[in-house]
Amino acid sequence: MATREENRERIRVLWQYIKPHRKVLAIGVVLGLAGTASSLATPMVTKWVLDTLGTGVDLLHPVGLLVGLFVVGAIASFAQYVVLGQLAENIVLDARRSLISRFFRAKLQQVQRIRTGELVTRVTSDTVLLREATTSSVTQLVDGAVALVGTIALMLVLDVPLLIATFITLMVIAVPLIVLMPMIGEADKRAQDSLGELGGSLESGMRALRTVKASRAEDREVAASQDRAQTAAKFAIRSVWISAMTGVVAGGGLQLGIIAILGFGAWRVSTGALAVSTLVAFLLYAFNLVTPISNLTMAFTQLQSGIAAAGRIRETQHLELEDLHAVPGGTTDVADAEYSPRIALRDVVAQYADAKQPALSGVSLEIPHTGHVALVGPSGAGKTTVFSLLLRFLEPTSGSLELDGVPYNRLSIDQVRSRISYVEQETPVIPGTIRDNVHYRHPDADDAEVWQALDAVGLADRVRQLPEGIDAQVAATSLSGGERQRLAIARALLRSPDLVLLDEATAQLDGISEAAIQRAILRLAQAGTVVTIAHRLSTVIDADRIIVLEDGRVRDEGTHAELLERDGLYQEFIAALRIGTPR
Repeated sequence: MATREENRERIRVLWQYIKPHRKVLAIGVVLGLAGTASSLATPMVTKWVLDTLGTGVDLLHPVGLLVGLFVVGAIASFAQYVVLGQLAENIVLDARRSLISRFFRAKLQQVQRIRTGELVTRVTSDTVLLREATTSSVTQLVDGAVALVGTIALMLVLDVPLLIATFITLMVIAVPLIVLMPMIGEADKRAQDSLGELGGSLESGMRALRTVKASRAEDREVAASQDRAQTAAKFAIRSVWISAMTGVVAGGGLQLGIIAILGFGAWRVSTGALAVSTLVAFLLYAFNLVTPISNLTMAFTQLQSGIAAAGRIRETQHLELEDLHAVPGGTTDVADAEYSPRIALRDVVAQYADAKQPALSGVSLEIPHTGHVALVGPSGAGKTTVFSLLLRFLEPTSGSLELDGVPYNRLSIDQVRSRISYVEQETPVIPGTIRDNVHYRHPDADDAEVWQALDAVGLADRVRQLPEGIDAQVAATSLSGGERQRLAIARALLRSPDLVLLDEATAQLDGISEAAIQRAILRLAQAGTVVTIAHRLSTVIDADRIIVLEDGRVRDEGTHAELLERDGLYQEFIAALRIGTPR
């Protein structure tokens, strides 16, 4: 069960989404109160009609008033439905925009701790639960409370003994409701948690579908995902049962109470202590109690579901957002880039938040202004960490980095990343057309530049064969995995960036395609800097310089021939990969 402090935090999250729309919500409340007022007035006008019967007084006025109350109530209800419906969708839209922005702008190391399926569930499913909790439940709480208080006040005017009997009925109903209401929120939260786990499991399985099928693991993946779906259904069904019990207690208990009130009122009429018109009006108010109590019950149920969803959304609010334009150390004069190394690491120590040992320990290296530099080393040596530092995905624990002689703490994240083009290991394609993929870093690039980049990776002829050319949707094409990888590399090569980082960029390419990429890298390295991570040493043998990393330190650096001559670890790489190259 959630603590009181946790519930307060969840309600605070709900209020964050309500606050910008509180004026519209107030209009919805006012419209609801107008409908409530017409409902409260109806029994009294009905009593007036009954008291007028047989007196010879014209019934036109009381009947006309009844019709007028009906019309006012109908118009108010319609207007409230439209206003709250639009408001609910706007709140959901705001929540989704906020979450999407937070997920994409959060610091990489933090957001990657949450599975992709979980993130998707929070944006899609959890935000839907906010809809009713932030709109209908609020207005129903206000309308229901006003209707309940107003009904009881008018019943007090009509007959005190009958009101006492009504209070006893309400007390009997209230006790089980107090017990049941928190159970709904807890069941809904556990159902949403299970749904998030299902989303994460399904997303992971579908991403690795080739591996799943090749491993004949379809049954296991189906069973695992179905188990999570069943768990989510179990808690959702539990919420349904509790909600049904709540409805039965609230509605059925009130109906039984009305029967008791009718019997007691009929006895008072028979003794002459109560007029028939008064009993009818009182019973109408008693029947009207069903609506506010049902509304209050539904409002609390929706609010509990919304609070549960807010709790899951709150779990993502710890994500720190990157300030892309802040300069931590203030501005500084630009160094002479011509005589400074392109990249320099000065005694850098880097450690991930959940790691016990540093990923890099006292690393110092310089990457020249032009040329091709390769980072090699065993898994866990620190190669990817170097890239993460260069791209400001990770900040060093100590030491410093420089770009063209300017310390990183004198540059904004945006300034750093605008100078660097990066191809990650999985070389993902972006949803959209081939053109969208190639000019993703430079949306203002023209078609000539796009074709030039495609030609650089040997993909131009293949794209020209497609019916729609560069306007073809990537998902709808028959591009192979290697061709999609070349597409990602073309994106990195567009407009010849100052620094290109390639992380296993040629892993899926055949020999001919790899040769085309190597030629593009060679051309790029003549004017800029290319840094490559590769376990396939065939992609780095011709590098101008090779840096060998081991256990987060620089073990050695030099040319392929130099390292092959003196470095045992490098020699082991050559032997393990069975690359026969002359010394």
